[in-house]
Amino acid sequence: MSIIENIIDIPMEHERNVCGEFDVYLKKIERTLKVSIIARDGSIKIIGPKTYVDKAKSVFNNLIELSKRGNQITEQNIDYALSLSFTAEDDKILEIDKDVIAKTVLGKPIKPKTLGQKQYVDLIRGKMIVFGVGPAGTGKTYLAMAMAIQAFKEGSVNRIILTRPAIEAGEKLGFLPGDLQSKIDPYLRPLYDALYQIMGADSFLHNQEKGLIEVAPLAYMRGRTLDNAFIILDEAQNTTPAQMKMFLTRIGFGSKVIVTGDQSQKDLPQGQTSGLDSALKILKNIDDIGICMLTNKDVVRHPLVQKIVEAYDIYEKKNISKDDRKRFRK
Repeated sequence: MSIIENIIDIPMEHERNVCGEFDVYLKKIERTLKVSIIARDGSIKIIGPKTYVDKAKSVFNNLIELSKRGNQITEQNIDYALSLSFTAEDDKILEIDKDVIAKTVLGKPIKPKTLGQKQYVDLIRGKMIVFGVGPAGTGKTYLAMAMAIQAFKEGSVNRIILTRPAIEAGEKLGFLPGDLQSKIDPYLRPLYDALYQIMGADSFLHNQEKGLIEVAPLAYMRGRTLDNAFIILDEAQNTTPAQMKMFLTRIGFGSKVIVTGDQSQKDLPQGQTSGLDSALKILKNIDDIGICMLTNKDVVRHPLVQKIVEAYDIYEKKNISKDDRKRFRK
């Protein structure tokens, strides 16, 4: 296999962002693509087999363009650009970056960061009900919250309703101090955190006092009809089939519903069927319902989270196959 060289110009002001502190990103690209890279005087020289040099060139061109658009390059960007370089979709990372959903209270743009997240956002725009299913760190709840707040600001909906089941994960609610609301609030804290970051605490509290934003446990949804609302059910893997049916039949005219959950993190009693699992089977053929199955490739937290998710997936698949073999022998 012939060895070639290719030189890419990189503006000095973007060199540290793209190469990383102490060239840590550059070294990762070298190891992954098995090429030699020399960064010097505003240029990057790539040396290696043509196939891998071309992949490295594509990765650097994408990263430089992301940096020019004002993005802070992270290890997640590097990992995802590298994974896409082995596919025919290596240029899609720039298309994803164009899709700005909303901005945080500090002005930071909120965008999908993977193809899976982009599909999820597009489904939310186009479907009345969307199931976002995937492991921790894939942005299921955060992106849904950003879409809800943007729809609220644009006037597409009159209110936002956020809910999740208050499942007791190892602790009994009755033993916790305080009244009912103070016992329930810790279960809803991730929703509050996202609201504060995107909307700001003052704006959230003002709209909450007016009844335009509601954060409540799933049990409070029974008997209601929800019109012109953006409704998010979080942690749906912890619902029962009856709860899921109750929730989905609350939907009124002009509403949009997002159901998020992680099928690998159920806190239900042993043997209890998850409402999320049953809903995915029952509703999969209805056109107005979108289902987005995110994977560990869509994890946008610390890279270690992606490795943890992958390790658990491998372990669980091995155990399932062992159980299947035991049942077959019996």
